[in-house]
Amino acid sequence: MICFFSEDITFNLRSKLVVKRWLKEVAAGSGYSIGDINYVFCSDAYLLEMNKQYLGHDYYTDIITFDNREDQESKRVDGDIFISIDTVRANGEEYGEGFDRELHRVIAHGLLHLTGYDDLTETEQKQMRAAENAALALLEEIRDQK
Repeated sequence: MICFFSEDITFNLRSKLVVKRWLKEVAAGSGYSIGDINYVFCSDAYLLEMNKQYLGHDYYTDIITFDNREDQESKRVDGDIFISIDTVRANGEEYGEGFDRELHRVIAHGLLHLTGYDDLTETEQKQMRAAENAALALLEEIRDQK
């Protein structure tokens, strides 16, 4: 089950049912099924504290993904994904993507981490970006079906 929450801010994701369907299809495209995934939308300050506390990083970020699978070989994804709405909004403006597209890119990014994608090296970053772009194209297809 995919759930959406907000922590320390007021944020309501639009089109939740469409987003849930989309995420299930993104996971399936990588050979995974959805278990329990919690998306938590929060502020920069909240995510900075999490970054310090859990990862030992003292910098702002747009997303932190926690893989909650007990069996790392499982093809069922379970996790908690924290997203800073502040940073998503700023990045959407900076990169000319707009808030909604950037938000959906980051939402997909978290799920892609849970399906085995990483972004530590330049090659991994290119693969992640290609997978994000494919996910965004899929979202457009799903929206067009309505």
